[in-house]
Amino acid sequence: MFTGLVAQVGQLVAVERSGDGVRLTVRSLLAGELELGDSVAVNGVCLTAVAREDQQFAADVMNETLKRSSLADAEVGSQVNLELPLRASDRLGGHVVQGHVDGLGVVADVAEDGFARQVRIEAPSTVLRYVVEKGSVAVDGVSLTVVEADRDSFTVSLIPETLQRTNLGGARPGTRVNLEVDVLAKYVEKLIGART
Repeated sequence: MFTGLVAQVGQLVAVERSGDGVRLTVRSLLAGELELGDSVAVNGVCLTAVAREDQQFAADVMNETLKRSSLADAEVGSQVNLELPLRASDRLGGHVVQGHVDGLGVVADVAEDGFARQVRIEAPSTVLRYVVEKGSVAVDGVSLTVVEADRDSFTVSLIPETLQRTNLGGARPGTRVNLEVDVLAKYVEKLIGART
């Protein structure tokens, strides 16, 4: 389980593709905190560290994950948001993020708003049904508050700290992003559906 508070931005230094999936190698100081088999969120996708050396770690991305996430677009040199799992003693500063991508969104518009930057993201209806104004959503693993939502998209506002500490500072129209909705909304829907 994660919180959506990015610990560091890492850089992809190797992307090895095969018919079986992809192995990503990421350069990051966080590699020193990982043991083989540990979970790590990469752009909001929960992966498992399968190798570690110096300031790098590797993780395998299976075909199912490639179909559902922007990791299919991974290229050497790309920056990725990284977060280690929540410890029981940690503060829950964002919201509950599982690292299970619900769908892909596409940045539709970016607009400056004072010191903040508003980003509008188009998303499938299967995701938007759980997105509500002032609710939480994870975008590339970053816990954000929804400014507004309509039938086709939602908007988030990024403060300078988020722009500087995550790869969302480089988001432009056309950028594909991983989306994870608040899991509580899905549980509530299932429970209510079971009662009716």
